[in-house]
Amino acid sequence: MGLYDITVYNLLGRNARVNGDGTALVFGENTISHEQLLEIVDRLAAGLRSAGVGRGSRIGILAKNCPEYVYLYGAAAKLGAVVVPINWRLTPSEIGYILADALPAVLLVEAEFKPLLNFPEASSSIPKQCLSLGDGDGAFKGLQQILDGPAPTGDAAGFDDGYVMIYTAAVSGKPRGAVLTHKGLFLASMELVSQWGLTAEDTNLAVLPLFHVAGILTLMSAIEAGGTNVILRDFDPETAVKCIWESGVSFFISFPPMLSSLLDRAEAESVDITSIRHLLGIDNPDTIDRFEKMAGATFWSTYGQTETSGIASFAPYKDQPGSAGLPIRPVEVQVVDEYDNILPPGKSGEIVVRGPTIFQGYWNLPTETAHTFRAGWHHTGDLGRFSEDGYLWFEGRLSEKELIKSGGENVYPAEVEKAVLEHPIVEEACVIGVPDEQWGETIKAVCVLKSGETVKESELIEFVASRIARYKKPKRVVFVTKLPKKPDGGVDRAKVKGLYG
Repeated sequence: MGLYDITVYNLLGRNARVNGDGTALVFGENTISHEQLLEIVDRLAAGLRSAGVGRGSRIGILAKNCPEYVYLYGAAAKLGAVVVPINWRLTPSEIGYILADALPAVLLVEAEFKPLLNFPEASSSIPKQCLSLGDGDGAFKGLQQILDGPAPTGDAAGFDDGYVMIYTAAVSGKPRGAVLTHKGLFLASMELVSQWGLTAEDTNLAVLPLFHVAGILTLMSAIEAGGTNVILRDFDPETAVKCIWESGVSFFISFPPMLSSLLDRAEAESVDITSIRHLLGIDNPDTIDRFEKMAGATFWSTYGQTETSGIASFAPYKDQPGSAGLPIRPVEVQVVDEYDNILPPGKSGEIVVRGPTIFQGYWNLPTETAHTFRAGWHHTGDLGRFSEDGYLWFEGRLSEKELIKSGGENVYPAEVEKAVLEHPIVEEACVIGVPDEQWGETIKAVCVLKSGETVKESELIEFVASRIARYKKPKRVVFVTKLPKKPDGGVDRAKVKGLYG
């Protein structure tokens, strides 16, 4: 660590010094103080160091939300290691690809998800240091041992070093590891701390998965403020409402349909949720209005990606209903044409971003990284425009980066199409996103079958679900005799969406 460096580990140390007895984590009936959190992180860092983890090493974790996630983020920051949080909703083959690509030195696995490690290449891609979480064998606790004192600090992270590697949805059929830096996550989180006036008195409801950049964003915001993180293993409206009431939750992030179900539960049980001050996310206008009336809080609209450390713009929803807010202060956001010329307000084009919150690049993919960073901008692949008053308006995606966002999860059509086309009687397929009242957007497959063949919609859906994560399977399948084509012979996705979207 150099003169200009700072990491989450330093923040944990500060919190332990200035508010040691204050509550850092709540998980079920258990509470952990800032002082206790720092001690656990130091012990874990020592154990990881003894296992060969150092600056630049990858550490994988496959688990639902738990305190160990926070311990690991702290220990990795102390050692300069890179955390690879793995989505537990993926299939064994998808998880196998990530492990073979990231090659973690250590993998921490919750007992529930050990069966997901049964894939053909397991013997070569699962690290020898594969430790269990939560099944009573003590392996993880054994790693938290004090060896010869605290872990060495000589190889600690630099501000510009990689910190978290999140595998994004697969544009071309395979996920890409987006490497986020300490600086990027630090500054993105600090924007929430600053805009919302967060202090040690504030509490985040860590309900989004901690493998998701949005979940990490608010987790880090609470740490930077010196506040509390209430960790929910997964989302359950009854538990969430109880935690909001008991812990005085003041902020969190949600995606459809979380908020509506939470409000239903709070209303049914007459629970006061007015401790909430700020909520960041995406939802429909009726749900947003209902939330602000019940909580007396502010709903903030936002635009961001994993590659922008989770956030590029945000503002109170009612400032400009329907917009994605104003660019955050650490970055510059523009809209450009196909030649990367900056467009004036009112003109639609690709959203591009630059600044210190932009990710380091795609792991082991220099060509894709260079293409994304061309002309000195991060090209998001998303379409939008600016209004005269500086608000960003999201308008969809470029055809080269077609993306379906269902309930906060990113799904790329190319990945789903590949799975659909593995069915022996499917001749052609085009996967599109269609509006959905519950999830915001859902997945629809438009398929051409081989001559004389038939298959039930439900059978094809389950076939796809057996090959990729179930949240990526189509909700609807339409069988047609032909798909519209472009002059080059490729499927015209825009026309498919016009006909069947």
